[in-house]
Amino acid sequence: MVSLILLAAMTACCAAQSGPWDMAALRKAPSATWGPTNGLVQEVYYQGQPFKGKSTRVFAYCGRPKGQGPFPAVVLIHGGGGKAFASWAKQWAERGYVALAMDLTGSGPAGKLADGGPSQSDEVIFCDFTGDEARDMWSYHAVADVISGTSLLLSLPEVDARRIAITGISWGGYLTCIVAGLDNRFKAAVPVYGCGFISENSHWVQPRFMKMSEEQRNRWVENFDPSRYLKRVKCPMLFVNGTCDFAYPLDSYKKSYSLVRKPVTLAVQINRPHGHIFSFREVDAFIDSHVMGGKALPKLGAMKTSDGIVRVNVSSPSPVTKAELDYTTDSGPWQKRVWKRVPAEVNGKTVSVPLPRERPLVYYILVTDERGLSVSTPHFELQGKDKL
Repeated sequence: MVSLILLAAMTACCAAQSGPWDMAALRKAPSATWGPTNGLVQEVYYQGQPFKGKSTRVFAYCGRPKGQGPFPAVVLIHGGGGKAFASWAKQWAERGYVALAMDLTGSGPAGKLADGGPSQSDEVIFCDFTGDEARDMWSYHAVADVISGTSLLLSLPEVDARRIAITGISWGGYLTCIVAGLDNRFKAAVPVYGCGFISENSHWVQPRFMKMSEEQRNRWVENFDPSRYLKRVKCPMLFVNGTCDFAYPLDSYKKSYSLVRKPVTLAVQINRPHGHIFSFREVDAFIDSHVMGGKALPKLGAMKTSDGIVRVNVSSPSPVTKAELDYTTDSGPWQKRVWKRVPAEVNGKTVSVPLPRERPLVYYILVTDERGLSVSTPHFELQGKDKL
């Protein structure tokens, strides 16, 4: 009797950690219909999740390298206002990956599908729902379609199932955080901009969450906020963001990556632009290092401040050629703070820099290796009691 009770408790716990998703079903390859090929990229439609009682299809582009493989693979998740990008799949195919870039707006190459899933708009993403309606929500379908698409990729004979990564941009970064916590098949995950704690401080707090009842807000967070899933991530992660990102501010960002129990790598830069940008080379290098045996990004130790000097230890397979202290003396909304930089000294495996005389309220160290690839420490935020 005790063992049965324990088993029931464990089953309930696992179900809660998986949110509304049936992971056993999603890990099975969906049925798919393959379309025309243009160069390295082929169109494909695969089975999605039922939406309001009707079956759905998901459209995607699959990029394949030349040759027989087996090749590593990467899942590519667009953000708000995006679509399945053939150019993104092609870019990764040219780099030696089988890549799947799916559409998460219920659309195909010619527009909205008659049997597509929910659209991606704020009105749909943040609409009220009951527990029974969770599986009609955009976030539910988007996560499910990403995981199901991953299963499709892994079913391809030219894919090395031991070497697969995931990356997403903005809302795609948000989805990457959730999927990496639910699906342990990935060897690396890179959310760009996107993070959790969206109901606490994000672009959507005032226009969306403030209009919800406490019950509605809690229900959305419990089901669909990445903060509920990031602690389950089992693969290395790179978090890429800018200091003044309009949607995902640094306080929510730090709370999010701090939940990950595996070591994380950060690439935060002053005023990094927000958009469907496929040219952040740190993303490529990080994924390469974990699935292709490429050179790793620099690794930074804990940033320490003593007697007005900020120091951090660094180890890197490529020589570090420069470093800097990025800081702001501003308070208020993160998006409106003005950031400055001062050069830091690189002496062997140690980076050091005196704090500026003006009182920095927030600062971090950024280092760049000879390849031009940059990583950063977590930011330090000065509290009233702190002395520098």
